[in-house]
Amino acid sequence: MKSTHLSLIAGAAALAAITGFASLTAPQGPATTEAKAAASLPVERSSLVCPAPSTSDLAETRYTSFTPPGKDAGQGAEGEKGTAELKPALPVLDEDEPETDPKKAEKAEEAAKKAKEKADKPVLAVKEPGRPVTAEADGSAAPALVGTATGTLAPGWAAQQTTTVTAGGARGLLGVSCTAPDTDFWFPGVSTARSRQDYVHLTNPDDGAAVADIELFGPKGPVTSEVGDGITVPGRSSVALLLSTLTDEAVNDLTAHITTRSGRIGAVVLTADDGSGTDWLTAAADPAGTLVMPGIPADATSVQLVAYAPGESDADVKVQLMGKNTTFAPAGNDTLHIKSGMTATVDLKDITRGEPGSLRLTPVEKSRATPIVAALRVVRGTGEKQEYAYIPATGPVGARSTVTDNRAKGSTLSLAAPGADAEVKVTTSAGSEGGEAAVETYTVKAGTTMAVAPKPPAGLKGTYALTVETVSGGPVHASRALVLPEDGIQMFTVQTLPDDGGTVLVPSARQDLSVLDD
Repeated sequence: MKSTHLSLIAGAAALAAITGFASLTAPQGPATTEAKAAASLPVERSSLVCPAPSTSDLAETRYTSFTPPGKDAGQGAEGEKGTAELKPALPVLDEDEPETDPKKAEKAEEAAKKAKEKADKPVLAVKEPGRPVTAEADGSAAPALVGTATGTLAPGWAAQQTTTVTAGGARGLLGVSCTAPDTDFWFPGVSTARSRQDYVHLTNPDDGAAVADIELFGPKGPVTSEVGDGITVPGRSSVALLLSTLTDEAVNDLTAHITTRSGRIGAVVLTADDGSGTDWLTAAADPAGTLVMPGIPADATSVQLVAYAPGESDADVKVQLMGKNTTFAPAGNDTLHIKSGMTATVDLKDITRGEPGSLRLTPVEKSRATPIVAALRVVRGTGEKQEYAYIPATGPVGARSTVTDNRAKGSTLSLAAPGADAEVKVTTSAGSEGGEAAVETYTVKAGTTMAVAPKPPAGLKGTYALTVETVSGGPVHASRALVLPEDGIQMFTVQTLPDDGGTVLVPSARQDLSVLDD
């Protein structure tokens, strides 16, 4: 008979390496006095998914991937730095009607084989922390991407796809940060109106199939849908569904709630509005009593707030703009009543009036902090020269957050401090093709928004990444706006910067678990 000892910290570290998170409950009683403080350790595995960029043949897409350097950059768990690769998703095959013609069946089998071989070749592969890598794709055939990072390339791994469409109904700049897979998503601001073409993209990074449900909620409550339940997303594949095909009701402002019955997915919504442009809407932060939407451009010509209360209680919230120097309530829209189960909207017009700002929603009564979800639809320009983007409510930067694909010109970083003064460190990475990283620090005053144009790396060639870290003070919420003018149109897109989840708290204890094994 032999005895094998497994310490609690080793078990927790193994869990963190596999899932990216770990939690243990300390034993009750005298043993708890021996427990050590939890340690913050880097995750050793991360997953990201990116939707298919566009349906336009005129689309030009740039993918960018980056891992920020850490204390042990270049050294993996066992001396290996790991990998960080994004690969094409597999095409979705029609299995309901199997091909009976032998020749056609053979061709279909050969096509599936080639697709599998293509999906095994990375589109992007990060070689080292601290330097972005890029790839480009043209037209409507660019696939969705799925990927995994391991070792020291996993903590903080970020990716972005930026697509430019210069003509047609889908004209605009579309940007989206590739997202971690999850099981629950909220999208305030979608639409089934005739003027809109909103596609929800569901991407499955795992080998097994995932099953998802889509619920829609309008100004009068749930919107009837008989085909939004039980949507199958095959393994390592992506499907796109036009929201207006899920219901007979044409509704301007909706909230979509996407959950999975089995498996996990990445979910984002591609919106297009006739004559106004197009962009991605990413999931809003989980329901909460207080929400922040950072980075409304100074020259915004129209700002629309869309909010939804998913619980059983109505919500009454204060609407406040954190401006350049102070926080104030917009005239005539200082509060908003959101009925339970219904989507509420308010037109804030040109609320920023020439200064950058961020929107904060807080409960009217602190004792009644009803959880809500929310997002902003922001317009720049007017008439045929207008373009829009979304700013969903987002969590604070926390320890660190990164956004990729910043150009020599056109990037604006917005930092909002809703509570106390805060100090942040902003690192501009080395360029994808050359240049040296640089660091700057900023102090954001409580209740204000600071908008800065990051100083590009010295000798920049290609694109660079921006990494924001909280140094001290209260929480900071951030976003990055990328502007690429085209024919007099200020085409732009906004990406929020929530905490990257690159570290995990792992409890430690002196007590060992002993397992007896014959």
